[in-house]
Amino acid sequence: MSPDFFVHESSYVDDGVSIGSGSKIWHFCHVSQGSKVGNNVIMGQNTMVGPCVQIGDNCKIQNNVSIYKGVTLEQGVFCGPSCVFTNVLTPRAEVERKDEFGETIVGRGATIGANATIVCGHNLGAYSMIAAGTVVTKNVPSFALMAGLPAKRIGWVSRSGDRLKEDLVCPRTGEVYKLTGPDCLELIE
Repeated sequence: MSPDFFVHESSYVDDGVSIGSGSKIWHFCHVSQGSKVGNNVIMGQNTMVGPCVQIGDNCKIQNNVSIYKGVTLEQGVFCGPSCVFTNVLTPRAEVERKDEFGETIVGRGATIGANATIVCGHNLGAYSMIAAGTVVTKNVPSFALMAGLPAKRIGWVSRSGDRLKEDLVCPRTGEVYKLTGPDCLELIE
């Protein structure tokens, strides 16, 4: 019986990896042992995952992305081409630091733009949006629109990724949001 996911013949999937239904792993990828890939995940060419990485359902990972141990992608995360996750804060070629990998959780529905860098140990809130080329050096609130070097919040976005104006109403869906603190936005349901 053939699996209900696709792995291109040029890619490697180690033993002990779980891949969900409908997922597609394209050219020259490597998924390392102990990693779990959810349902309907798409990995673009030259993606490296693991070891022991969790990727939620419906994630889209574009070309040339490495997701190291300590990184968790929750459901519906978009990783733009060549975005970077670091794994230690002070790397040195001559000093072994594999026991110092920082944990990074990327919240549900978050978007990371092309060539953005996420410094380990900093979490991205649900539905946050990280602009292309941005360097994240602190935790990011849910729904925050971040840009710059280092990243600064320049606005808010809705679950659908549309920029919110002062009325905090999504122009696409009509969803209404509310500020509940100086750096905290919530969807009113």
